[in-house]
Amino acid sequence: MIPTLRILTNMGSLQRLAPFWVLGLVLFILNFSLLAFVAVIYGVVLQFFVEYVMHRFLYHREPPQQQGMFNDLYRSHIGHHEFPTNPEFFTGGDNWYALKFGLVAAALHTVVLWPILGLSSAALFGTVALFLGSVSAFTFYEYCHTLAHVNVPKGWFGNKVTQSHLRHHFNDHETTFHVSFGMGWIDRLFGTSYSREDARERFDRDTILSLGMDPEDLRLIEARKAFGLPKSPRDRAV
Repeated sequence: MIPTLRILTNMGSLQRLAPFWVLGLVLFILNFSLLAFVAVIYGVVLQFFVEYVMHRFLYHREPPQQQGMFNDLYRSHIGHHEFPTNPEFFTGGDNWYALKFGLVAAALHTVVLWPILGLSSAALFGTVALFLGSVSAFTFYEYCHTLAHVNVPKGWFGNKVTQSHLRHHFNDHETTFHVSFGMGWIDRLFGTSYSREDARERFDRDTILSLGMDPEDLRLIEARKAFGLPKSPRDRAV
């Protein structure tokens, strides 16, 4: 557990979100009510859906042809699949992205709810939902994701998380887009649950690490070079 937490504390996105999580917690305590409680639950559930949608539709989108844009996607996710034990690639390259996303989402919730709840209640709901509820769920996601990739004693919980997530990496990258423990129902809801038969049919040993791309694709070669990685993911330390 300690090595996992050490990696989490060094994550730039969580460091930048931490003061806003404290703000959300303070507002929740000072304004404890049914509205604040609902905001936390809503924020948690919202984040689990965001986790799924971003993973499936943003990180697993069609790789861009333009090298600069491809490098951005490589740094965000493809590199993590090619070198899944490298903690530098556990998260994307933009440490400010999660905070910017949270600020915009909180503002949008405030604007939409303003006519219904009034400005102060709408702002309270948006802030508590996004910065207490969603950030808590996001931290849990990062914990589960990191735990799945580090080589430490894991126990029942850690083994369940690892088994589920590594199916996505090494068996079928077109399924199991949820990462957080207990969120498999989201994959079932959207038809992307793991199937051993489908995985066996789709599995390609040569391309599984590069998300279906030819590992010798020039875009991959240039991206690895740009980020100082080995020439081939087969050269990585396992």
